[in-house]
Amino acid sequence: MKVYSAIARALSDNGVDTVFGLIGDANMYYVADYLKAGFGQYIGAVDEGGACSMAQGYARVSGRVGVASVTHGPAAANTVNAMVEAVRAHTPLVLITGDTPGKRDHIQHIDLKGLFAETGAEYHRTIRAEHVVDDIARILARVAATGVPAVLDIPFDISHQEIDYEPAAFAQFDRQPVHPDERALDEALGRLASANRPLILAGRGAVESGARDHLIALADLLGAPLATTASAKDFFRGHPYDLGIMGTSGLEWAVDVIAKSDCIAAFGAGLNYYTTVDGELLAERSVIHCDNNPGAIGRFFPISVPVIGDAAATAAAMVDHLKAAEVRPTTFRESQLGDGVLSRSPRESFDDKSGSQTLDQRTAMITLDELLPRDKVVVTDGGRFTAAPWRYLHVEESRNFVQTFAFGSIGLGTATAVGAAVARPDLLTVAVTGDGGGMMGLIEFSTAVRHNIPFLMVVLNDSAYGAEYGKLVRSGFDASACFVQWPEFAEVARGLGGRGVTVRTEKELRDAVAGLDALQDQLLIDIKADPHVSFTEI
Repeated sequence: MKVYSAIARALSDNGVDTVFGLIGDANMYYVADYLKAGFGQYIGAVDEGGACSMAQGYARVSGRVGVASVTHGPAAANTVNAMVEAVRAHTPLVLITGDTPGKRDHIQHIDLKGLFAETGAEYHRTIRAEHVVDDIARILARVAATGVPAVLDIPFDISHQEIDYEPAAFAQFDRQPVHPDERALDEALGRLASANRPLILAGRGAVESGARDHLIALADLLGAPLATTASAKDFFRGHPYDLGIMGTSGLEWAVDVIAKSDCIAAFGAGLNYYTTVDGELLAERSVIHCDNNPGAIGRFFPISVPVIGDAAATAAAMVDHLKAAEVRPTTFRESQLGDGVLSRSPRESFDDKSGSQTLDQRTAMITLDELLPRDKVVVTDGGRFTAAPWRYLHVEESRNFVQTFAFGSIGLGTATAVGAAVARPDLLTVAVTGDGGGMMGLIEFSTAVRHNIPFLMVVLNDSAYGAEYGKLVRSGFDASACFVQWPEFAEVARGLGGRGVTVRTEKELRDAVAGLDALQDQLLIDIKADPHVSFTEI
């Protein structure tokens, strides 16, 4: 059997039924064999970076390892931005590429190990043809277990050699929860039991460990409100004392409550600059930081008590200890929030700044949330606009929300959303972008069209690079360079084979969204917004 046929079979044998990619010399033969054998589906992207982002969206929503396949040289180089995003978002992703043919000064040669060294992804090279089947199984298993993305380099010259196919000796295994050290647990419990205004914070690690019920039980025992990072959005949705997202994109009233806390217990949360408002929300209070990765604890700011452990296992242990000690709950959440927050109307949390020709982005997101199916997938690009969907556009399961701002990049959201839509064909997938990132990623809208993937893309379009505009204006500079006259997004969407609608008012948005619970095609809604309306700073 040719190695390229063995690659196709090994992917299938290890449960890979979806590959995202762009074909070239290094990968086109095994992709062709993969399809010929009926092993699974191949989603061909327009750009290699888009393929990598699609695999990331697929992985984040499905919980499975995402697989992207590209050829060598410039193709691999095109994935670097997306690979950094995957690493910093702790996304289980395998990128398969390959070194160029063994010719002196090959035009597409580049040092693949050096190229990916700064991304943080692991690099693995198949040395011998007979290793390829084991290497594929081994890397897939490793990524599934660690959540650290990997690059698998299968050199072109190896891929055309002959081998005898033998099933791999390596196999995937489930992650085993890490239980906290009793001494660390006792110190953390001491801080929590003595706190007058405790807060429970959940990050993506808490979502992955299934810690929701344990954390709610812990919060109820302590009388603590609950909050999440952006990556764990809506994890506590429906609980009467859910504050939503903590940090720069949180609701103002919720951040005010968080600022009054005297002890924060964070589970599987990075506690980065955005979540903590440059550390302000951690200052002068006890901070208990629980994570199963020791390297993540106290990475950005000093913390009081480090607890190395799985979020669910640690929270469950805390609940057991507090119940045994008969700890009485504080009155913190009732004193700040009364009977809870469920009766609060999101429209009352701000003054609508819509004009005759523009729609307030916050109002647009609330309207979409009212009209779209409750159970949906939401993927956001990066930029100033993100506070609107992060605050007001909701999902039923936290896994179905994906934000693509771990690297601070714009332009990754659309492709990531295509991959998410492939992972959950039973749900409506909504991609929300700004106009800058939307124009960067718009070409992958055509991938959804070509593969007939139902897909809704919403562009919050103020014809400006909003974050830069705000910073320049606040610094007293001329901000004219921030404004861009784009082609009409709706026209471009139609040119790419989908549908496009331009919206300037809430009524027009309601008309555009009517019937989208049964969306079977690809629709772009271009929402015109006012660049001078700013409701957050990033």
